[in-house]
Amino acid sequence: MSEKKTTAAAAVTKLGYVGFETPDLDALVDYYTTNLDFVVVDKAGDYAYLTTGSEHHNIVIEKTKDQPRGRTFVGWQIEGGLDDAEKRLRDRGYQTERRTDIGPGSPDTLILEEPGTGTALHLFSEIDAVEVPSSWLRPTKLGHVASYVPDLDGAQAFYQDLLGFRWSDTIGDFFVFLRCGHDHHTANFMKSAKYRDMHHIAYEARDLDHLQMMLDNLASNNFRLEWGPGRHGAGHNIFTYHKDPDGNVIELFTQLDVMADEDKGYFEPRPWHEDHPQYPKTWEVDVAAANSWGPINPAMLDH
Repeated sequence: MSEKKTTAAAAVTKLGYVGFETPDLDALVDYYTTNLDFVVVDKAGDYAYLTTGSEHHNIVIEKTKDQPRGRTFVGWQIEGGLDDAEKRLRDRGYQTERRTDIGPGSPDTLILEEPGTGTALHLFSEIDAVEVPSSWLRPTKLGHVASYVPDLDGAQAFYQDLLGFRWSDTIGDFFVFLRCGHDHHTANFMKSAKYRDMHHIAYEARDLDHLQMMLDNLASNNFRLEWGPGRHGAGHNIFTYHKDPDGNVIELFTQLDVMADEDKGYFEPRPWHEDHPQYPKTWEVDVAAANSWGPINPAMLDH
């Protein structure tokens, strides 16, 4: 599916936060604070809110007695006010719910259901700011979230047409990368009739030295890599993948492609690009699309 020029009902500009469920709240909080130096902003009862920096929260963890899930909800910041977005979404036939009590730090939230998965999408214009100590270890930001969907074309159309995402790349006919800002992708989706919920969540390192620092810290706490380091073809980021205590796949990455000028339509040039200039494209399913440095991890492409 090629990129379409459309007028979004609610134009997303940034990935704000992602929700997780866990049977052991303290263990997952300890993973984030000890290994990645996230800061706990609020923790009460069955919930914990953690941040990478100035926003009130980027990760929300909820205790559950059921099988733990990643991406129970996703918060997206939009441009403009919620009143106009709410009207446009309803005019397009989408049911929404307005909440002012969704949780600390989120004063006004518009909730929309993702088609095909039922995942709640939290749309917000503003989120409370916090001040936390600076850190050389902590990721620079929450980078992207990848998810399984039963209908890839439907998910892509929903995010592009309704929420204003732009197409960045596709691998084969089953994995699409979408952006809402300059970064190559903020949301990516893998078609699957076998899996549901989250494929992986990714946090950005500012450079290779920072990535090495985080990996060394993970190793000191007995977390081993599942895949990487390597360089993806689509997006060209240097990647590493490991699992948190609940088995959620966590990517730590750096050097992701950026689309500095949407009018030009190609990614900011890098010497390791295959094409010059590097435009969004559909990649063949081969080692170059997954890892130009070495082998593919079959589990990461299983769908």
